[in-house]
Amino acid sequence: MKIVKFGGSSLADGERIKKICDIVLADPDRGIIVVSAPGKSENDPCKVTDMLIESATAALTAGLDNARRYMDQIVARFVCIAGELGVPEAGEGVKTDLYALLSREMVSRKNFVDMMKAAGEDNCAKLVAAYITSLGHKAVYANPGEFGMLLSDEFGNATVLEKSFPLLRENLAAMDGIVIFPGFFGRTEAGEVATFPRGGSDTTGAILAAAVKADVYENFTDVDYVYAVNPKLVRNPKPIEIVTYREMRELSYAGFQVYQEEALLPVYQAGIPVNIRSVNNPTCPGTRVVARREGEAGSVSGVSGSARIAGIAADNGFTSIYVTKYLMNREIGFGRRLLTIIEDEGVSYEHTPTGIDDVTVILRDSLLANGKLERIIERIKAELLPDDIRIVRDLSLLVVVGEGMKHGIGIAATATSALSKAGVNISMISQGSSEVSMIFAVESGHADDGVRALYEAFFE
Repeated sequence: MKIVKFGGSSLADGERIKKICDIVLADPDRGIIVVSAPGKSENDPCKVTDMLIESATAALTAGLDNARRYMDQIVARFVCIAGELGVPEAGEGVKTDLYALLSREMVSRKNFVDMMKAAGEDNCAKLVAAYITSLGHKAVYANPGEFGMLLSDEFGNATVLEKSFPLLRENLAAMDGIVIFPGFFGRTEAGEVATFPRGGSDTTGAILAAAVKADVYENFTDVDYVYAVNPKLVRNPKPIEIVTYREMRELSYAGFQVYQEEALLPVYQAGIPVNIRSVNNPTCPGTRVVARREGEAGSVSGVSGSARIAGIAADNGFTSIYVTKYLMNREIGFGRRLLTIIEDEGVSYEHTPTGIDDVTVILRDSLLANGKLERIIERIKAELLPDDIRIVRDLSLLVVVGEGMKHGIGIAATATSALSKAGVNISMISQGSSEVSMIFAVESGHADDGVRALYEAFFE
């Protein structure tokens, strides 16, 4: 059994949907298909999910007449796709469903927005099921709520409930034919539609793979492989053929736009391999994400490029708070009180490298709006009485990732030497005890140069 997920760019119009259905029908093991909402196409530069959000916002702020203008565009998009697929009757059904959304009772603002957002994936799944059926194959649309995709009531940021897994397993096992499952959403125990964070279709696929104990979770994208570095920064970067769950998690955190960060958790816990493949080149083996490389005893065999490094990434938008106080290490509870001040503002921290008498806390800029940083600084001064406190803004984090780093000598020296030669000043170095990644904080304006220097040092 294979769980197969297709993203919005692969479902943007009728021709692309025909292509992904050819991929599905080429392998009888592809029994459960997860679809996103239609993305941007050549004729329509808007993503359906974005238009649904605009329609929901208009309904809440400007009235249903304004919301209907957006909905008219969405309906026209789906009706056009249905016509291209040769299933116009399915398009009429989608039309009826979409217009009916605007007349639904608004239980709450967040629930209404989630209900609207989910309609993109939901109706796309109906069209895909109708098209495969029109080709003479048995295909079934699966409503996530009815099949047991139970989520927390954190609308827009929901998580799956543990009781979902046996329900999904039982209901999916009873189906005959290819199951077309909408991604991104499920239902709360109260029966309300709730969505995962954006990119949640990846999460849906991982949950289904874990539920049915799939042999592999295939995730089709626009590229042949995951590459060792952003292809926009390096010409012809080396492909990653095999990567571990931990390495992919680190790379996703640092800016790789392959997976939403939490999406791998269900398959990671279930030990199910992931295969990232290309819609445009379906015979390419793609990148495999596994728990551990077979026969590995420290070396990173199987990864193209460096024998010890899987990939290099960078993420922007960080601020560091540097706090120093003489005999800090003797002051019991100093670190706890510092982090409590940050926690009280509802801010999570990214890294906390320390010295004997100093500590640095790295925070995301996006969490420091509305005067939060200023309040944090004032409380640190008043409550912790530091000798010095310094703020450095506009930082980027460069991340070197590889399970094999722990067995290598000179990895840090190679990285720092490469950055030095490129004229990139390092503000902070951090490496956890697992030694899966090494992180360098640098000025944002030097991040791209730093990534290129690290890639050259480790891969060329």
